[in-house]
Amino acid sequence: MDLTLNVNGAPRRFSAEPGELLVERLRDGLGLTGTKVGCDTGSCGSCVVRLDGRSVKSCLLLTAAAAGSEVTTIEGLTPAGGELTGLQEALRQEHGTQCGFCTPGMVMALGELVETAAADGRAPTEPEIREWLTGNLCRCTGYHSVVRGV
Repeated sequence: MDLTLNVNGAPRRFSAEPGELLVERLRDGLGLTGTKVGCDTGSCGSCVVRLDGRSVKSCLLLTAAAAGSEVTTIEGLTPAGGELTGLQEALRQEHGTQCGFCTPGMVMALGELVETAAADGRAPTEPEIREWLTGNLCRCTGYHSVVRGV
């Protein structure tokens, strides 16, 4: 089936198989390998992207279900100059990245939390941060440095 997605601000038109997962299209079809495949079951969060501004696990979403939507990957957060976002820099400073495999998914999910809290004129609370982290597994950081970074 022919589909169009707006990926990182650019329209992408392609043909997809009915059972194709969004993570497969992003990584294999579009070469956006910042989105990771960790578990293929939606448990680890390494595949999180933004779909129309909301964080979703792309290993659980069919590409066809995302048709016509705005998809933002970790690559889409980086400006042309390559600077880190405020959240990425804070995680770097607090050593919240360790091996880095889970970092893109965490940045995509936690970025939504930070933006939502900022829109309400506040910073996210530690319990909120920890709640948002429940969908992202990390074997390296112990999460304390990630929470400090946020």
